[in-house]
Amino acid sequence: MSPIEIAAFVLGLANVTLLVRRSIWNYPFALAMVTLYAWVFREQKLYSDMLLQGFFFAVNLYGWWYWARSLEAEGDIVVERMTPLARGAWLAGCAAAAIGWGWLMHLHTDAAYPWWDAAVAMMSVVAQILQSRRRIENWAMWIAVDVVAIGLYGARGLWLTAVLYLIFLLLSVWGLIDWRRAERR
Repeated sequence: MSPIEIAAFVLGLANVTLLVRRSIWNYPFALAMVTLYAWVFREQKLYSDMLLQGFFFAVNLYGWWYWARSLEAEGDIVVERMTPLARGAWLAGCAAAAIGWGWLMHLHTDAAYPWWDAAVAMMSVVAQILQSRRRIENWAMWIAVDVVAIGLYGARGLWLTAVLYLIFLLLSVWGLIDWRRAERR
């Protein structure tokens, strides 16, 4: 457990807690967290997750901008639901991307757990985009990410990060419940 992993852990808790509460201030914490986790994952040879942090950085900048434009007059972030067709398309695209990326990592790198790492990475991409677009379904995808990531990070000895993803799992359930309530309002 490195000081960088500990700092990323603390920033991650702040980020997701603010995100669940639909606070636009989740984004500065997210940017700092993903920067630190890029280093942690590089050290652990989890290259898909390392590269994912660069994507997270860019999409968090986009999300911050998009959420700022979407604030209601009273300062609330409005959430929306996807159509069944859109859900199916996102899931199919996610599965295809995970298989393709896992295959590339398996063939061309010394990645540890290339298939599991690719699954976490591609599901995270989908979840992050849906989150930035304020879609409730992002929480179901984050729940799936968290379940797989807990095992992956535990297998690599990243125990603090595995605990963080266990907490993320609980926060994702909370987020799903809270965003559904917000949708009904």
